[in-house]
Formats: sequence, C-alpha cells, structure tokens
Amino acid sequence: MTNAEKLHSQTLYKCSDPSLLEEQTRRLDRLYDFNHSRPSERAKRDALLHELLAEFGEGSYIEPPFHANWAGKHVHFGRHVYANFNLTVVDDTHVYVGDYTQFGPNVVLSVAGHPIDPMLREQGYQYNLPIRIGRNCWIGAGTLILPGVTIGDNTVIGAGSVVTRDILTGVVAVGNPCRVLRPIGERDRTFFFRDRPIDYYTL
Repeated sequence: MTNAEKLHSQTLYKCSDPSLLEEQTRRLDRLYDFNHSRPSERAKRDALLHELLAEFGEGSYIEPPFHANWAGKHVHFGRHVYANFNLTVVDDTHVYVGDYTQFGPNVVLSVAGHPIDPMLREQGYQYNLPIRIGRNCWIGAGTLILPGVTIGDNTVIGAGSVVTRDILTGVVAVGNPCRVLRPIGERDRTFFFRDRPIDYYTL
C-alpha cells in the first residue's frame, strides 16, 4: 500500500512522502489565491471553494483566511455551512460537516495524530482518523476538535472547548476536555442568551 493510499487507512504512514508533498504544494498555491482574494470578489471565492473542497454545498461560505493541509481536498461541506475567520482543517483524511452548521473564528479540526513512541515520531510517522460534524451544529470560537471525533446533529460546542471524544445529538457541551453540560430543551426556545427572551413576533 502506498503512502497516498494509507492517508485514509487509519494506519501509520510517512506524511513526508515527496509525491504527497508535490500535490499538497500545488493545491496550496490555489488556496493562496483564495486567501488573497478581495472581499468584493465573492464569485471568485465561491468558484475556488468549489474547486478546492471535496464537496461544497449550496449557500456555504468560508471567510478567509482558511488554512488546510490539503487545501480542502478531503473536506465535505453540506448546504449553508458558514465558517468564520481562521478555520484550520488538518484534512489529511476526510472531514464531514452537515447542512447549516456554523463555525466561530479560530476553530481547528485536526484529523491527524502522531505516535506517542518518540522513535516513530522521529521517523515521520502519522495516522489520520476522520471527523464527522452533524447537521445544524454551532462550533464556538477557538474550539479544537481532535482525530476521530463525531458530533451529533443540533449540538452546540462552547467556545474554547477541546473535543477529544464523541458528543451526543442535541446537547450543549463545553470544556477541556469537552463534556456534555445539558440537553437543548424548552428553555432554549424561550431565551436566546441567558435571561434575554426571544420575541418571536419580531423575527
């Protein structure tokens, strides 16, 4: 099995393979074009994101700068996904994001890890585990999501969290390591922030 094939095998491989680096560099040149586009060049940005990402659904948008090892080659965005400034995706294998999910600024999604054994690290070994984020999630600013994590639909991850394990559907979770704080429920349909009520007549 080649190192390119091992990217998605969840086994150890050498990420410094020259053939991998050649393709990465070519794709990163295109990502550079996206990150240096003007705010008025929305059509250009949209075209580049459709070119770079594995899937980029209708109505989705990423605010530059966007950082990704493979320039989004293994990133799958559903419809109406929004990512604020400085989304970083270590996309050495696949990252799946459901429709209507939102990312705050400075979120990191990292599929890659390195062995604890120092001798293996010294030889340049790495492994990749896919990340899956459900539909209509809100990932707060500064969140770090680690390899192999799945986050269920409609879940909110609080700002600054470090998500090391799977998080359930329909909950608020926060912390380092990230833990479920509570389910999303009736109070959340009454108040939008602390004790500030939702006025449905003006929405």
